[in-house]
Amino acid sequence: MSPQRKISVSIFAPFPKDLVFSVITNPSDHTNFDGSGTVKDLVDGARITGVGEVFRIRMRMWGIPYRIKNTVMEYEENSLVAWAHLGKHRWRYELEEVDGGTIINETFDWSYSVFPWLIELVGYPKSHPPRMKKTLKALIRLLEEQ
Repeated sequence: MSPQRKISVSIFAPFPKDLVFSVITNPSDHTNFDGSGTVKDLVDGARITGVGEVFRIRMRMWGIPYRIKNTVMEYEENSLVAWAHLGKHRWRYELEEVDGGTIINETFDWSYSVFPWLIELVGYPKSHPPRMKKTLKALIRLLEEQ
């Protein structure tokens, strides 16, 4: 049996689910709520509306600039969106409507990864949760500005 290869962080957002979803599915907003500091700006891509769509982001990690192509792998209007890039690991956002707002659950899922051992070797399962928490807090701040 293989180990679980997913980590998730959740936050309550005092906003309607459709508003939260509209921000998450707008790739041009990703730089405004990225807690990792790696997402720089949108190269191309429009609002996400379904599986198979592509958006490209300018990134910088370990001081090295690069561009990454993301493909939407999962999509349910106002509830779920997940994308993957070359490594096949997924970034997933699931939304649950609750009294007074929305629970946002962000998941880093490397169960699909081409090289899951490499993700574990570089320590992402431990280093990502604090960055994911920063991302979700920044997302709340961005939603407050809407």
